[in-house]
Amino acid sequence: MPDYGISTRSSRLSDLRQQLIDGARRMGTVGLNRGTAGNLSVRLGAASAGSARSAASEATGDGFLITPTGMPYDELAVDDLVCMRLDGSVQGRRRPSSEWRFHRDLYAARRDAGAILHAHSPFASSLACLRRDIPPFHYMIARFGGDSLRCAGYATFGTQALSDAVLLAIEGRRACLLANHGMLVVGDDLQQALDLGVELEALCEQYWRACLLGQPVLLDAAEMATVLEKFASYGQQS
Repeated sequence: MPDYGISTRSSRLSDLRQQLIDGARRMGTVGLNRGTAGNLSVRLGAASAGSARSAASEATGDGFLITPTGMPYDELAVDDLVCMRLDGSVQGRRRPSSEWRFHRDLYAARRDAGAILHAHSPFASSLACLRRDIPPFHYMIARFGGDSLRCAGYATFGTQALSDAVLLAIEGRRACLLANHGMLVVGDDLQQALDLGVELEALCEQYWRACLLGQPVLLDAAEMATVLEKFASYGQQS
């Protein structure tokens, strides 16, 4: 995987804030975002180096840091990031992203969620506007935890209805599309969330291009089961 220079190993809240800003800026660098679209968050106290709660968690309680609404990422300072708890309470001088609900609900529902990335990348958004699931046209679909990538049903941005649709579509998966909207990715940490976002956009582009030439040949259920088993140890060094 490419190294975007992001780590969540530090337990210091100030470091985590800077890492979140760096990650948000990288979203534009790698072609996932333009302008102020999309959002990024990281769980506070996500134990990337063990099970102990971090100093950030102890200082703020269970919750997450999220990018603020409507602010260019290049202009963000660490104090612009918003700290939210899972009860929806907010700490900070800015308003959180309008999509804070699905971040909050995913962190509450999924202990494997260490960071969440939402982007309006070109190819993922194009397929999302067709409200089309991505079938197993390529074995790398299994990278996201299943034999397909689902598209969540449409709901107005920032609403609880959208969050509810997201939780259904992403169940058992690391990512989903959002109808007429964009992509959503769940990672163990900021680095993995970016990695998966880049991989998802690449798959969306490949599927989009393959569909221009005809109907892609899909891998069958047996092959996808084999691939999913292999992915259980994918990328792990002995």
